Amino acid sequence: DQSLFSAKKFITANFGKEYWAGFLRRYKAKGRVQEAHEAIRPTYPDKTPESVKLDQNQLKLYDLIWRRLIACQMSQAIFDSTTIDIQAKNYTFRATGQILKFDGFLKVYPAKIDEAKTSSPPFAKARVFEETELPPLEMNEVLELIKLKPSQHFTQPPPRYTEATLIKALEENGIGRPSTYAPTLSTIQERNYIEKNEEKRFQPTEIGTVVNGLLVNHFPKIVNIKWTAEMEEDLDKIAEGKRKWGEV
Repeated sequence: DQSLFSAKKFITANFGKEYWAGFLRRYKAKGRVQEAHEAIRPTYPDKTPESVKLDQNQLKLYDLIWRRLIACQMSQAIFDSTTIDIQAKNYTFRATGQILKFDGFLKVYPAKIDEAKTSSPPFAKARVFEETELPPLEMNEVLELIKLKPSQHFTQPPPRYTEATLIKALEENGIGRPSTYAPTLSTIQERNYIEKNEEKRFQPTEIGTVVNGLLVNHFPKIVNIKWTAEMEEDLDKIAEGKRKWGEV
């Protein structure tokens, strides 16, 4: 709780009491998480990214971790949302807009970076939320069509994995542990099973495709995602004394 109290102190001192959540916010661990280690967090939350001397890569990482800790203890953002339905014969057109009334945690951790709107620490390189304001309208008001812009959209196939999205997929499917993600990615690249394309996304190599085919044909159980996740869960139960190793 020491880090949470330190975050509270920083928030109230730099942003005001209204920006603190009002309680120490704690989060439940996700399923299959062993909780063997404490969360990665700044040792001293009052050390803002702008106040520490780090190289560029270190600063980006520290900035991400620092903002996450501070934001998780801040109050919620408040929006005024408006939805307008426009009826034209048998067709309904919908327009939505939202105006930010109170930024809350978006003060340090919003959705979009706008480096043009930087200011003094700890707001430098803060992220900015894009508002969408709708014009004032009355119920049953008759509208005039000024211009119609037709557009065509196609369904896109799922993109190839990046390092981040592959790790997320492993986590969501219960495969491996945080401590094994990095070695796993390193191993399959060192063995030339996968490579990165021009977009920095993974794609299988010829040897990787051959090895995968052999595993699927001869060892289908081992490469079955569900079986792997269940094995991880059984190993956890053995460690917790809930199952005997001989049963597994």
